[in-house]
Amino acid sequence: MVKETGRKLIAQNKKGRHDYFIDEVFEAGLVLMGTEVKSLRAGRATLTDGYASIKDGELWLSGVHIPEYNEGSWTNHEPRRERKLLMHKREMIKLIGKLKESGLTLIPLSLYFKDGKAKVEMGLARGKKAHDKRATLMEKQATREINRELSRRSSGKNAY
Repeated sequence: MVKETGRKLIAQNKKGRHDYFIDEVFEAGLVLMGTEVKSLRAGRATLTDGYASIKDGELWLSGVHIPEYNEGSWTNHEPRRERKLLMHKREMIKLIGKLKESGLTLIPLSLYFKDGKAKVEMGLARGKKAHDKRATLMEKQATREINRELSRRSSGKNAY
């Protein structure tokens, strides 16, 4: 059997980048059951309600929905069960220290296969207020309009 190489994206948490300021990004492995891996290979997962927490010195991913595998039997998994995250000890100690700060949380940003292994990209996040979200949206619209105008001018078309 040919070993997979590269990165295959399964799911992204676009809402996470909209609702939070991402301070730092970490990569972690996942402890999964067989039917979860098959469901992920089919490209089915939802990260919107996900978060990570610390229990007994270990990181656990909660709220991530991986639907049951269609061809699975009685060995199927629970769709919203807690999953253990795998990280190096030094990274985990550093991360636990930062999570003790007030207002910080750990959210999943993307779920992907890297060289055949399921990985999750976690972001150390600080919540945005409503006015921050509006400012970000206005900034996005302004850059979009500027790029549109620049492309219009470079192509030689009159703006009006």
